[in-house]
Amino acid sequence: MTTDTVYQAAESSPSVNGRPLSAAATLDGSVLDSIAQRVLWLSTAMIDAANRGRPNSSGVKAGGHQASSASMAGIMTSLWFAELTAEDRVSVKPHASPVLHSINYLLGELDESYLGRLREKGGLQSYPSRLKDPDTVDFSTGSVGIGATAPIWAAMSHRYLRDQFPETPKGGRFISLLGDAELDEGAVWEAVTDPGVRQLGELLWIVDLNRQSLDRVIPDVQIQRLQGMFAAADWQVLTCKWGRGIKQLFAAEGGDLLRARLEDMPNEEYQRLLRSDPGQLHERLLGSAPDPRLAALVDPLTPRELGVAIRDLGGHDIGLLLETYRQVDPTRPTVLFAYTVKGRGLATEGHPNNHAAQLNEAQMQELAQLSGMDLANPWQRFAAGTAEEAACRVAAERLARPAVGEGRIPELPAELPWSYKAIGSTQAALGRFLSDLARGVPEAAERVVTLSPDVASSTNLGGWINKTGVWSPGERRDWFADDADRLLKWTEGAHGQHIELGIAEVNLVCLAGELGATWSRWGQPLIPIATLYDPFVNRALEPWSYGIYAGGQSILVGTPSGVTLAPEGGAHQSINTPSIGLEQPGCIAWEPAFAQDLEWCMLAAMNLIGRPGGTSAYFRLSTRPVEQSLARLPEDPALLERRREHAVAGGYRIIRHAPGSEQVTLVGVGAIMPEVLEAARRLEALGVHAGVVCLTSPDLVFRSLQERHKTGGSQRTAIVEALFPAAEPAPLVTVMDGHPHTLSFLAGVRGDRIRNLGVTEFGQSSSVEDAYRIHGIDVDSIVRAAADLAGL
Repeated sequence: MTTDTVYQAAESSPSVNGRPLSAAATLDGSVLDSIAQRVLWLSTAMIDAANRGRPNSSGVKAGGHQASSASMAGIMTSLWFAELTAEDRVSVKPHASPVLHSINYLLGELDESYLGRLREKGGLQSYPSRLKDPDTVDFSTGSVGIGATAPIWAAMSHRYLRDQFPETPKGGRFISLLGDAELDEGAVWEAVTDPGVRQLGELLWIVDLNRQSLDRVIPDVQIQRLQGMFAAADWQVLTCKWGRGIKQLFAAEGGDLLRARLEDMPNEEYQRLLRSDPGQLHERLLGSAPDPRLAALVDPLTPRELGVAIRDLGGHDIGLLLETYRQVDPTRPTVLFAYTVKGRGLATEGHPNNHAAQLNEAQMQELAQLSGMDLANPWQRFAAGTAEEAACRVAAERLARPAVGEGRIPELPAELPWSYKAIGSTQAALGRFLSDLARGVPEAAERVVTLSPDVASSTNLGGWINKTGVWSPGERRDWFADDADRLLKWTEGAHGQHIELGIAEVNLVCLAGELGATWSRWGQPLIPIATLYDPFVNRALEPWSYGIYAGGQSILVGTPSGVTLAPEGGAHQSINTPSIGLEQPGCIAWEPAFAQDLEWCMLAAMNLIGRPGGTSAYFRLSTRPVEQSLARLPEDPALLERRREHAVAGGYRIIRHAPGSEQVTLVGVGAIMPEVLEAARRLEALGVHAGVVCLTSPDLVFRSLQERHKTGGSQRTAIVEALFPAAEPAPLVTVMDGHPHTLSFLAGVRGDRIRNLGVTEFGQSSSVEDAYRIHGIDVDSIVRAAADLAGL
């Protein structure tokens, strides 16, 4: 890759005009090595320009990762310029984003003006971003471990699409480029070991095995353990350890000793060899008691030759990489461990603290000379007529992608024509809603895909599953098909619309994110609805947030929620999830109290999925049966429509008093509404006029308040004005089965006095009634708080 490269390809180099350059076999090693060196220079210069070349009045460095980029330059050059097709999709490790942008620049799809604007407003992002970078980025990365697994779920999503909608554009390989330190993340192994993944032969992971993390050299030799873990999950395991140059030494007399010496030494000792003074290299390699055969092999080598040899790793030998790609088994996922040197070709290569280190001006000048470049004019492309320029041009043509189609989900109705049981929970209503959707709006329902981590039946998806079936990458025999006592039919095949994963919430939301991105990848929109236990939303939050950031639009249903799941007790109850929903960007959080509210809000949320400008949704549901008549649905069609409009805007009034007569307003959310309404009845008996507001989405009400402050009034501010008229101030008592601070913002609507009731402590096993009393959200607590504010 650099001027010290030992191996040169054996193939002859035909003239540029006589070479089609349409496949890897037509490119000799020197051309690809030259391109890789230019990629190394450009990526290093981009980071240099962002730091040394940019005014900085704040004192906060722009940062960047020259060493992490350098170790990937050869691997990524081999892929983009000789291997990838237009159908392939690649996830690039976060710290190698400058390499991706450098390649896109050489391919002609990134304007030169961006190269000096890494980590600058309006410029290139710190880490690859599908939505924020100006050039082609297949997967957003940055959350370590999450971006690496994204191609798994994209591959599964594409398989699902092709089964459901055969007109979906064909897919290629789904490739992850990740660092070996990233394999420390638990999310990686949750994904690798999922049973459905073993059938995805289109998966290829290339591990940049540079044996360094952020702060240290990774201790000992861990490759055998990692290889074994992938093999145990039925992945094909390939390894590019040594380049073909040093392999010639291994084949010579004493070469077996050299190989054993290098492979048996700990990672730290190998890294120390890389940093050794040339005059000490022979002594350090031979050790304190050198074997005469080993000494006879290495003594004739100059320090430069020996230094080049020990750096000749497989991840930098582009020809070897291309040969290895031909060995990939297309019937199962493959991992390729490519040994590299972190900082390869830079003055900082191999240093244990080189993660964020940057070259100084003198070192940049030296790299420019080695690269045939000029630090004062750093962004030169290859000259026209050169073999490298031809290779870039042909690669650009090969990788050009057609425009993505604009498939649309049919517009969903505002409501369905069926009613719900007199007593029921919002969780039960979800199951009924999905079944009704399939018979009422089948053309939209066929775009719905549900998924859960082994909790489908306990989150009320049973009816939907019986109707639509379970999807799997391959047909599976249902051995219980003739069991008359089984209520849940578990028929797995290519046309089911439910996907069941193992007990791994991270996998669940990662798949939901990729299913929710199919509209932008292949022009086929889906409505992914993922159900999980609400206490585990915290566990899934970071990868779900990543999915939203990357453009995935999905609906997450957390159920059952709060201490209403009373007998479970302890930490198996969700306290802070209402706040999480309110604070999550790119998402609307909902907590309907009644079945009709759920239907209205779910239809509204679905209409925002799978399209440009769309948004995700989070529903917090409950298993608590609630008397549906408490909603007091208006019978008049016009008033019923107003109720629906208010419900999907964030909330509605159940009890309203004459202007000026309301002494206190009770605000409830979700399954707590029976207590709120009973408290209002008791207060009325005490002579206190209590209004009642039911919020379906504190999130939307908060946005309405924020919008009012921004604009002084708009359609979006209407709901906060309707619920809390400025001319009718009254003290507020807010109640929810979650942390009380979620609704504390309501004090800012009119400046009202406020009492926020909710859950602030871990729960314990009890009845629902006892749980409400323990946490002060029972009827008595609501009445006392309201009476205090009303001056009773």
